[in-house]
Amino acid sequence: MSTDVRLAFAHPEERSLASASADPRDRISLRDHIVEADIGAFQQERGHRQRLMFNVVVEVRPVAQPLNDDVDRILSYDRLTWAIAAELAAERLNLLETLAERVAERILAEPQAMRAFVRIEKLDIGPYKLGVEIVRSRAETALQVVGQDGEASSVHPLVVYLDNATLEAPDLSARLDQWQAAGPSVILCVGLPDLDRPQTGHKPTQRRVDMLSIEQNAWRLAARDPRCVVMATRTEIDWAVKRGQVMVWAPSKMVLDAVDGPSSRDPVALALWLAEVMAASRMIVHGDVALPAGSRVSVERA
Repeated sequence: MSTDVRLAFAHPEERSLASASADPRDRISLRDHIVEADIGAFQQERGHRQRLMFNVVVEVRPVAQPLNDDVDRILSYDRLTWAIAAELAAERLNLLETLAERVAERILAEPQAMRAFVRIEKLDIGPYKLGVEIVRSRAETALQVVGQDGEASSVHPLVVYLDNATLEAPDLSARLDQWQAAGPSVILCVGLPDLDRPQTGHKPTQRRVDMLSIEQNAWRLAARDPRCVVMATRTEIDWAVKRGQVMVWAPSKMVLDAVDGPSSRDPVALALWLAEVMAASRMIVHGDVALPAGSRVSVERA
């Protein structure tokens, strides 16, 4: 059995492990939680309570300060069972898909919750289980653009990671043309320059030094083509994405300001984090670099 097929039938906790980002988070889980509910689209299901089994895994933001054995510092398991009970009590639903969406949305409203895996199965339909599983994340919300017809549509930028060889390639402008043609907007990310940089011997300060070095490389890229405008804030990037522009990401401000930002100093991992935050359509990676496992954005090599 292939890994993909095996994971399709695995417990949500195993799937969350397999799809972890480059900066894995802590997890809490609720296993085999069974409740009765009146749910279903078919007439024979109406007015009859049936058993539903919930399996939920939530990736949570690590606690920055010591827990001190204080329950108020963590996402309580009771909040998971409460989210299920609250949605079942809100109204009668036809679809497990709707219930799963609403449970995930309620869980992700908790300040510690970052990603939720929700599996719901009907136990009384036949000699088998029927169910649905969804994965939802805070990082999935795409920008909305209102068109001339008044309708809102989502915008999913293309994120491109450039190694130094591609940054200096003579056909860079032609590549930019291709990337612009492939997506509504393009966010370019770069790595560390091929130059010596200060070594502090201290992880937090070295992380800042490395990000500043990445930003030096971003300005080198800006000099190659006038379309490559360096941007550092989410507001700038959102503005450019809505207008279908090309931009180069300077990571320091967004990464350091983010309450759930990546702890990694790896430039590819930082670029992938941005792709997930921006709900990118995909990420293209240039160069002989390791690809982070378990991205929620499609990652491909150039």
